[in-house]
Amino acid sequence: MSESTDKHKEIAKARGPVNIAIVTASDTRTLETDTNYHYLKPEIEALGHKIVGYRIIKDEPDQVALALDDMVNAGAQIILFNGGTGIAPRDTTYDVLARKIEKPMPGFGELFRMLSYSEVGAAAMLSRATAGTYRKKVVISTPGSPNAVQVAWEKLIKPELEHLAWEVAR
Repeated sequence: MSESTDKHKEIAKARGPVNIAIVTASDTRTLETDTNYHYLKPEIEALGHKIVGYRIIKDEPDQVALALDDMVNAGAQIILFNGGTGIAPRDTTYDVLARKIEKPMPGFGELFRMLSYSEVGAAAMLSRATAGTYRKKVVISTPGSPNAVQVAWEKLIKPELEHLAWEVAR
């Protein structure tokens, strides 16, 4: 890691807990069956961060847009969407977020698909995982499979969480 990246991470960590929101886009999940939420919540809290919003929505454009704005208004610094990133007709989360994102972070999707390739092979190209900024918040969208959420969290989001929140707000 570069010296400047290390310094940025130190500054970011010193700023304290990050406010995080989780949005699950699914036509079938409930609070009881939302394995991604039940995985992410203790992971986030174990790091000392706060969940300031959580919602399960249908993968409908109006619900995706409303959830995004609601989570920004709830004070989330980072909003984690899961589900709706494929190419099936019902998958609209990516499309809505791509229109809303002000500064795309193409590296997130590229790295996610690279990591996914080692696990699912060429099917990784079907994922439209994405990230970027919206109203000085970080928005990250992953596929809804529990494995995809875990890979994204462990390999990409968790190591940069404080740094992401600090960079977008400074």
